[in-house]
Amino acid sequence: MNVVIVESAAKAKTINKYLGSNYKVLASFGHVRDLPSKDGSVVPDKDFEMTWEIDGGSQKIIREIADAVKNADKLILATDPDREGEAISWHLLEILGQKKALKKGLEIERVAFNAVTKQAILAALAEPRQIDEPLVDAYLARRALDYLVGFTLSPVLWRKLPGARSAGRVQSVALRLVCDREAEIEAFKTDEYWTIEATLATAKGEEFPARLNAIGGETLKKLGIKDEATAFAIKRAIEKGEFRVVSVESKDVKRNPYAPFATSTLQMDASRKLGFSAKQTMQVAQRLYEGVDVGGETVGLITYMRTDGVTIVPEAINAIRGLVAREYSQKYVAPFVREYKTKAKNAQEAHEAIRPTDVTRKPSDVARYLDKDQARLYELVWKRAVASQMASAEFKQTTADIEIKGRDGKTYTLRATGSVIQFDGFLKVYDEGRDDRVMTLNKGKEDTSEEEDTSRRLPQLREGDRVTDRAIEAEQHFTQPPPRYSEATLVKKMEELGIGRPSTYASTLAVLQERDYVRIDKKRLIPEDKGRLVIAFLESFFRKYVEFDFTAALEEKLDLISSGEMEYKEVLRDFWRDFTSAIDGIKDLRVGDVLEALNEMLGPHIFPAKEDGSDPRACPKCGTGRLSLKISGKSGAFIGCGNYPDCKYTRQLTGDASGATGDRELGFDPETGLPVLVKSGRFGPYLQLGEAEGDEKPKRSSIPRGIDAATIDFEKAMQLLSLPREVGIHPETGTPILAGLGRYGPFVQHDGTYANVDSIEDVFTIGLNRAVTLIAEKRAGKGNRFGRAAAKTVLKDLGEHPGGGGKIQVLEGKYGPYVSHDKVNATVPKGTDPATLTIDDAIRLLQERIAKGGGKKPARKAAGKAKSSKTAAADAEAEGEKKPAKAKAAKPKSSTAAKAKPAAKKKAASKASTES
Repeated sequence: MNVVIVESAAKAKTINKYLGSNYKVLASFGHVRDLPSKDGSVVPDKDFEMTWEIDGGSQKIIREIADAVKNADKLILATDPDREGEAISWHLLEILGQKKALKKGLEIERVAFNAVTKQAILAALAEPRQIDEPLVDAYLARRALDYLVGFTLSPVLWRKLPGARSAGRVQSVALRLVCDREAEIEAFKTDEYWTIEATLATAKGEEFPARLNAIGGETLKKLGIKDEATAFAIKRAIEKGEFRVVSVESKDVKRNPYAPFATSTLQMDASRKLGFSAKQTMQVAQRLYEGVDVGGETVGLITYMRTDGVTIVPEAINAIRGLVAREYSQKYVAPFVREYKTKAKNAQEAHEAIRPTDVTRKPSDVARYLDKDQARLYELVWKRAVASQMASAEFKQTTADIEIKGRDGKTYTLRATGSVIQFDGFLKVYDEGRDDRVMTLNKGKEDTSEEEDTSRRLPQLREGDRVTDRAIEAEQHFTQPPPRYSEATLVKKMEELGIGRPSTYASTLAVLQERDYVRIDKKRLIPEDKGRLVIAFLESFFRKYVEFDFTAALEEKLDLISSGEMEYKEVLRDFWRDFTSAIDGIKDLRVGDVLEALNEMLGPHIFPAKEDGSDPRACPKCGTGRLSLKISGKSGAFIGCGNYPDCKYTRQLTGDASGATGDRELGFDPETGLPVLVKSGRFGPYLQLGEAEGDEKPKRSSIPRGIDAATIDFEKAMQLLSLPREVGIHPETGTPILAGLGRYGPFVQHDGTYANVDSIEDVFTIGLNRAVTLIAEKRAGKGNRFGRAAAKTVLKDLGEHPGGGGKIQVLEGKYGPYVSHDKVNATVPKGTDPATLTIDDAIRLLQERIAKGGGKKPARKAAGKAKSSKTAAADAEAEGEKKPAKAKAAKPKSSTAAKAKPAAKKKAASKASTES
């Protein structure tokens, strides 16, 4: 019996069908062991000795694999064909050796395949190799670096910047890109400019647009017309004048197709065209790669989706060119085989580009077997691969210059441009679209005139033709700052700089959101204040480690390790020597010094300039105190007066500081005559009726989630301030039922029993019958803490667990979707579409939950230990797309070094780790 080990259950199921009864295919379900989340897992003083621990959820899987291998004739390690896959094979071999499962003389082979098809599997089995040691060394170096950065830097962050969560080697540099762009936007100064747009007509009455391009023979710069007076003077000078065509130039232009997808370009285009996040793209692509049921046959539809490569194997190129000839005719086939090279810095091109495993499976043929997201992504991959071997698109591009002698004696030149597609070529199948561009406002609208100029068609024009003006318009524009990054453009930037790898992009972006360092609004990445504080701290005291060049240079060294040109421990020694020096350099730094450095670095953001030119850091309440950044472990960062406790002025980090108190007045209560104010507090914006007088506190109301404090109106504010509302009298007790807004959200309440309702609107509309029912359910214990019967809506049924115990289901709960199996529930990570979860994703989440004690009621002491084991090493996981299963809370292990540490230091490090 030959035992084959792959990573996922889906892949194991597919491959089992391809191989005969002499093969047994088992899944490892990703990484089976990792560095324990505790201090000392990597020991620099012992030449970077690394301690590994088998994940709690993997123990059963390892036993099954070991039992199968003991009786095997051959062990075939067939994990994924990348660094992580090589590492999993290495880990498995190490574990099986320690468990004495490898009998003497057992044949061990490593095979790698780029597509889950019968042909690719059999070809791989025919060409086995040994484990690639340099690739494993590169994995070890990367894992050690990520661990050391997370475990060393995060506790420092916590001590010097309370409330900060963690830092990571790639994560922090990506965050810096987002924060730097936001700083650019804030510092941007808008410039006004004008353009002169003309609608001209030929002698036959054919209209076409033109734009003023030159004055007196000098080309007009973009901001050449700076004000309204100048623009209208030009307009008057050329209106109803004699326009003459002075030159017409036409040229043929070719546009070549794009390279087939690599990981980064797939993520970019899926974001642009399909609205997918990077993480969602990889989840859907993983399913297409591992295999889907197509007409009763389980097949992998695309090749491996983690790659820098843009090449395609010759047999696949021939298949694509043949399909193009059959479907679109021979003229659409490129006259030569197109070859592509990646432009990305530090690219590793060992793997093929992402392409269909069988190009004859057209999107329309397989769509009915796929879910919506799978069908859309497969179509994108298919079209891009097919287009890559198609003929160029051909355009006729025309530029016409029209002159007029103005009434002011100056010569003005207007330019009309246009292009016509002569042959659509690859555009018949695929067009990439455009990335962000700097935009201008044209009377409140986006100025797209340049794009339109190149796509419009011009009438027949000849030199010397007279044309007349139908309309001359002077249009105002304002320059706009560079746009915020989308996930697609951030991935593109990271790729250009050589930061991270294709396998890291999705998880890096996900962890920035999970840490609440960035948020996504209208597909744009906006840094949260917490993220900006962390980056300001790192740039102030660890600048080298968030420098783009330094991070890219480190990636280059890791690549050299992969190719066997550098020794991995040498790289670790060089890094650790400089890194520990930087850490030692700020050990004695006081928190006050840190805050003052941040005050200076974040000054334009947290202390915006005032219109009257006065000191933006002067306290608006007492007038003598100086505003400064304050840090609270409980409530995070805020701005407070330096005269505290005599002056207790505080506001949010980015709260409105323009007025004396930062208030916004909405109107006056008709009953009391008091102003209704929107105020900013340490815990966010809230409503207040009037100002405090003496010891009497004014009426206040929080502003619930879903209502924007910046746009809340007087009517809604009065509704909120009127709470609690009496719903009616309870029919059994004769006492009132109230509806209101509390710490845990909107609720109904009766005689001390609180039951939450679905939304703030229900507080104003809920009727007596429904309120009585909710109260009764809560008292009877039928409802959850929110007073409703526990909802168990099944979002997705993933099938039977391979290890038994019943079905795995994705359910909808109060706190969002979760995975459930055999009384173990695991929350679906924030930002993950539950519809894209595979059975392997679910098993990994359940294993992580079990490793943390999920499904069992831990003893009080054990729970405390488990909590302290959470660590900044979690950020190391974010450096790899395929997250290793999290290590369970490690049992205390005595060591001389550990005993020598002061208790206070151990406690601080533990708490810092928990924050990560």
